[in-house]
Amino acid sequence: RGHSGFFAGQSLFQRPPRQSPIVPEVGAHQRSRRLGHLDLVNAPQIRIMRLPGPTERVYVTFESLGLDRPILDALALQGYATPTPIQAQAIPEILKGRDVVGIAQTGTGKTAAFTLPLLHRLMSNRIPARPNSVRVLVLSPTRELASQIEKAVRSYGAKLPLKSATVMGGVSMRPQRQKLAQGVDILVATPGRLLDLIEQKALDLKRVETLVLDEADQMLDIGFLPAIRKVIAMVPKERQMLLFSATMPKEIRNLTRQHLKDPAEISVTPVATTADRIEQSVMHVQQPSKMFVTSKMLKQRMSEQTIVFTRTKRGADKVAKRLIADGINAAAIHGNKSQNQREKALAAFRNGSLPVLIATDIAARGIDVPGVNLIVNFDLPEVAEVYVHRIGRTARAGAAGQAIALCAPEERKLLRAVERLIQREIPVIAAPEGVAAVDMSVEPVSERKAGRPNKPHRQQRSRPNSARRPAARSRGRSGQRQAATG
Repeated sequence: RGHSGFFAGQSLFQRPPRQSPIVPEVGAHQRSRRLGHLDLVNAPQIRIMRLPGPTERVYVTFESLGLDRPILDALALQGYATPTPIQAQAIPEILKGRDVVGIAQTGTGKTAAFTLPLLHRLMSNRIPARPNSVRVLVLSPTRELASQIEKAVRSYGAKLPLKSATVMGGVSMRPQRQKLAQGVDILVATPGRLLDLIEQKALDLKRVETLVLDEADQMLDIGFLPAIRKVIAMVPKERQMLLFSATMPKEIRNLTRQHLKDPAEISVTPVATTADRIEQSVMHVQQPSKMFVTSKMLKQRMSEQTIVFTRTKRGADKVAKRLIADGINAAAIHGNKSQNQREKALAAFRNGSLPVLIATDIAARGIDVPGVNLIVNFDLPEVAEVYVHRIGRTARAGAAGQAIALCAPEERKLLRAVERLIQREIPVIAAPEGVAAVDMSVEPVSERKAGRPNKPHRQQRSRPNSARRPAARSRGRSGQRQAATG
């Protein structure tokens, strides 16, 4: 049972219940829940789907939401009839044409929450696609997520005469320009490649009817906020805008205030919560021991699919190299890898032939593999919210999962920041045999230095000013070079 009162669903949809579905009752929250500046108690425009009592169950179906029959048929072919909470609340508001802010953790079906109603709206106002223009623009932080969204568009709109396309870096621009020249109804793009195409006059945003920012918090972390503001300035002022995110940092709240008009603010979980089905733990080890611990841990779980997160691209490559040397089939994906390399690794990971994937945070967005059993935080993230995104790669599609963080003494501050954010203490597990235990009672050197007052400098032997100043003044570049090399 999720925080919103619904039963936990699959990564995109919930399977239909055995009871006869009925249209849900709409009511106000019974208890206070505040999401930054989003007050979900005193906002009467918000539709809250809930379970009124311990035994009474309320359900909603895609058909009761009023979606077009071809869309319903496409969903039926995939075996889906019951929306997840974020879908049940967001779809009616998007169908009305309202701006929407949707906050939900990863794996709750945010992609379908905006894709399905936008397909419906495009069909209800059918306009032929014009060359070098789009009607719906979806911005995504990563290539993998952009590909995943466009795949969902094609899947749900398989029976609709609509055109969709993806533009992203890492691949040739020529096929993308050719596709845009034919006209596109729905365009999924990464901000960098989108602006490149606009500068080359291959795309005009004057006819955009709906702008979607997916994984807005991640785009902020990557540094895409200036690019997003440029794009917003290029689309018409009279447009629908949808923002979906797993967390709501201050910068995203400001963006919402500035550019969304009276948005329906929907949250199915509190800010930065983690899925209840994820078993979290932390292991305190020295930094040099992390490689050995990771290798030994994965050798004991060779049959499971695992994602190992590192803080840097170089770190991802080093971990992958060590695991391969230890006989573990692994591959790394990050921004320095070509798009073909990344897609090849992801395809192997999805079909199970590659059991271990090492990823940086940016590259990991868009990894939607229901079978991931274990998440290993090789390095703790410097931004606490990123921890939520990382472990959200497991426990998808209603399954359970495990997340293990390896914490070096110098990372304890990062661990405490994560625990404050998720409002729980992560259980500690013992390091494997052969690894030196970390004495938790000893304060790390970095923290001791941070807490100590600066020591006074030792007094230098007094020398006449005449003996010091001329040498300092007369030293030129050659003197500096000699000092540096000598």
